[in-house]
Amino acid sequence: MTEPEPESPSTGPEPPGLKGRAANAVGRRQRSRHRDVGGNAARAAVLGAGDGLLTNISLVLGVAGANPGAGAVRLAGLAGLLAGAFSMAAGELVSVRAQDELAQREIEVERSELEEDPKAERRELTSMLRVRGLPAEEARTVSHIISAYPAAALDAHVRLELGIDPTRSGSARQAAVASFISFASGAVLPLLPWFFIGGTGAIVASIIIGAVAALLLGGAIGAFTGRGIVRTARRQLTAAVVAAAVTFGVGRLLGPQTG
Repeated sequence: MTEPEPESPSTGPEPPGLKGRAANAVGRRQRSRHRDVGGNAARAAVLGAGDGLLTNISLVLGVAGANPGAGAVRLAGLAGLLAGAFSMAAGELVSVRAQDELAQREIEVERSELEEDPKAERRELTSMLRVRGLPAEEARTVSHIISAYPAAALDAHVRLELGIDPTRSGSARQAAVASFISFASGAVLPLLPWFFIGGTGAIVASIIIGAVAALLLGGAIGAFTGRGIVRTARRQLTAAVVAAAVTFGVGRLLGPQTG
């Protein structure tokens, strides 16, 4: 009669905390491989800088096309910078807060439904799990387990039914500040030459600065999204060139008539 083989050390009970450390390691790897696509501040900064550049290079060259003095171009550019930056900030503040308030309202509605009719909600969770590929029996088992814990049930329903991550909420103030700063940073670039020179030299300098900034911004967006630096840089430059050319042409055409 052979003696049973001793249990391998690898099959013994895991040391305390090992699962937690392993989960943290997996979380770190996942965070390093995925981009944060939900960050309101990052989104606001990227969009704000692009909008600021396109808006003010169009405004500055549009006014410059009418051939006024450098002071008029500076005034128009500063007005456009401040108006656009405050508008962007206010828009982000209102929209992010409204989005968060709507999400919280829907979460409370889901919480009430779970308390009022838990059986119906459990069946609904089973259906959602089956839609996502679980066989019927496994879906019912998982649904019963999750539904036994109110916090887990609410989390599952909110994620699967509403598409909301209840652990995350947008920072309206952070998004507003980021929008203001990024818009102003982009808008000031084509305006810089007009603080030192005027006329054709300032126009040429604004075009060069705007083109370089558009390329850099497009490249940064491409690196951030992973869609290709050259492609997005070219797209951003094209948008800037078209906008500036159109507004400069309009200013050149209508300037003498408004003088």
